[in-house]
Amino acid sequence: MLELLLSETGPSPHSRVHCFSWHPHQKVALFLQATPHQDISRRIASFRYELRSDWDGQSSNFCIGACRPCNDTEILMAVCTSDFVVRGNIRTVFNDKDVQESVIAVSATRVYRQKFTLFQPRGHSVKSLGDIKTPLSCGVRPGPGSFLFMGWVHFGDAWLGCAPRYKDFKRVYETSKETHENPCEIALD
Repeated sequence: MLELLLSETGPSPHSRVHCFSWHPHQKVALFLQATPHQDISRRIASFRYELRSDWDGQSSNFCIGACRPCNDTEILMAVCTSDFVVRGNIRTVFNDKDVQESVIAVSATRVYRQKFTLFQPRGHSVKSLGDIKTPLSCGVRPGPGSFLFMGWVHFGDAWLGCAPRYKDFKRVYETSKETHENPCEIALD
């Protein structure tokens, strides 16, 4: 089965991520097709791809299931395994209907971990600023309070995994620590 991901006459290809998955016993091939042009200097294309597997419990397609709230066990595992873990507040949410994504502008009060420099101070601000993406269908809205944002980096962008309110995370973490069931340590404020 061939699946067309992008055509020359389609919408702007910039900053587009296409997700797809396959069954474990299917053979998969990446197929590219180009239309010949006399002057190739104006027709340069590039692409990046990421192959993921289910061996670590994460979905092979990060677009599916992204809106579901994380349970207590998933929250504790996300703290240990996520590419980024930051405590912060939602400044704004920008919904981009063209690419079906929401961009959450976060003001981070504490960066616990980040694989890449996603959250950094800007100007004279003490707080680090950064953006986190999530599918538009999740319906993210700005709201008051402090959250613990956790997730993964895909193609250089931060994608949301779990985002419990910090007070709820703190309660779950402290309970798991008392019962010696926490999978890793993190310094609480």
